[in-house]
Amino acid sequence: MRIPALVAVLALLLLPLTGATSAAAAGGPSVKLSKSQAGTGGSITVSGSGWRPHALLMMLICGQATPARGVIGGTNSCANADGRAVTTDAKGVFSKKLPVSEPPVPCPCVVHVATVTGASASADTVFKVAGHAVEPLPAEPSTGRLSVLSDTRLDGSSGLLTWFGAPPSRTLVFTVGNAGSSPVKNPVFQVGTSHGVFAPQWDDQQYSGTIAPGGKAEIKLPVELSAGAHGDYTVSMKYGGRVLAEQPWGVGRPWGVTLFWILVCVVVPAAVFRIGMAVVDRLRPRKAARSMGPPRHRALHMPTQVTLRMPKLGKAAASQEAVAPTTSTLPWFTPDSDPGTAAGRLSAPHDDSPTSPTTPTRKGLT
Repeated sequence: MRIPALVAVLALLLLPLTGATSAAAAGGPSVKLSKSQAGTGGSITVSGSGWRPHALLMMLICGQATPARGVIGGTNSCANADGRAVTTDAKGVFSKKLPVSEPPVPCPCVVHVATVTGASASADTVFKVAGHAVEPLPAEPSTGRLSVLSDTRLDGSSGLLTWFGAPPSRTLVFTVGNAGSSPVKNPVFQVGTSHGVFAPQWDDQQYSGTIAPGGKAEIKLPVELSAGAHGDYTVSMKYGGRVLAEQPWGVGRPWGVTLFWILVCVVVPAAVFRIGMAVVDRLRPRKAARSMGPPRHRALHMPTQVTLRMPKLGKAAASQEAVAPTTSTLPWFTPDSDPGTAAGRLSAPHDDSPTSPTTPTRKGLT
């Protein structure tokens, strides 16, 4: 009878612990500390469960924060220089030591653990930095309270100019509702973009309109990065000192800029080379090249016409020479063997005696 009673008592004692564990698992990521208080220079062991498998997390000690209100001043209220990064295992569990350092603002303090990449998730647990100043948190405004009712999204797309390095721009769209008892007029939101583990740079943007108690409104806020930005960015929206939404943004590399510099590296040297060759060709001393003397081999210039002159045979020969046309002969023919001279003969060879019947008379020549 004693054994069943003892088992029942142990079951009643372990039931709250089991319920708490189930609630923590159902509630999402959780964080536990090896010490609830430590001084500067020491260290604590931070462990967590319920996180996304193989997720990269950042652990920070932040001031002016509570688990209920979160980190009011954002990561600017944390000891960022002494933060530590940790990666969860396949079950979403991690454990790592964190050095204790004083945050830049007074306590109450928390150990803040948040995801660096992927879907946004965070968890806070109370921690006291021994010897650090403690001040009360600023009172929450008694006016209306805004909360995000829908998932945030980024509308818009990149154009051709963005491909050549123009600043990428999007529109952050989300829906908020007024959970307070008074209307919210012209609320001012803070929009910031961060790259990697760096803290976002906040920019105030005002929404023109009034959100009545229990009402809701769709908010559209422009977001723009610097020229040539590329990589993984995170767009955050903050209102009333609290971060209400975060949206990842993957920006492609501006390949047009890379193509431009490749063309510059190819075209400019080619143009300089062409200009230099034109200048050298223009300034080259041409007269010096002409005064270097005759070439080694000269071409043989043949006479265009060669005139063969026959010996004079009195006035008849002179007259015949005047009438006969000039003929050109090749250089290897002699005057006697030139075929053209035979055509110039009047008759067969004979004696030029006065009694010869073929000898022309002076009267006939005249």
